[in-house]
Amino acid sequence: WNLHSNFPIFKLEEHKAAVKAIAWSPHQAGLLVSGGGTADQYIRFWNTCNGTLQLSVDTGSQVCNLAWSKNVNEIVSTHGYSLNQVVIWKYPSMMKLCNLTGHTSRVLYLSMAPDGQTIVTGAGDETLRFWKVFPGFKSKENQRIGSSLMLPSGSHVR
Repeated sequence: WNLHSNFPIFKLEEHKAAVKAIAWSPHQAGLLVSGGGTADQYIRFWNTCNGTLQLSVDTGSQVCNLAWSKNVNEIVSTHGYSLNQVVIWKYPSMMKLCNLTGHTSRVLYLSMAPDGQTIVTGAGDETLRFWKVFPGFKSKENQRIGSSLMLPSGSHVR
């Protein structure tokens, strides 16, 4: 919206089902990612500076949540019908780095821990699952610093 108008600046209409997830990139100004529901199943990347679609990825499953790593240029998506999984993607190639399975129902909720490494997912199967999926922050000397207080040592995804 614009304070000087009653109309939106952009109206992005490429999704073919409900938009179930949105997240701003912490790495690139104006980059927004959105995820579509069961009849869409796409993750779409938008340049909000000019309103253009940058990239679309068919996930093969309902997108329920999206969150960017604050430490590396990667994104996590959670899914419902029909795969019920958690996926870690490398941006901008959108190469799948990891498929995390275990939930037996839609992965409806996702939250990033303050350490930037650990996520928790909640699903219709009445479980919370904790995953250490992202590397720690790099110092100026290019060394990884910090560790997750959420999970014991050795319980890394990668």
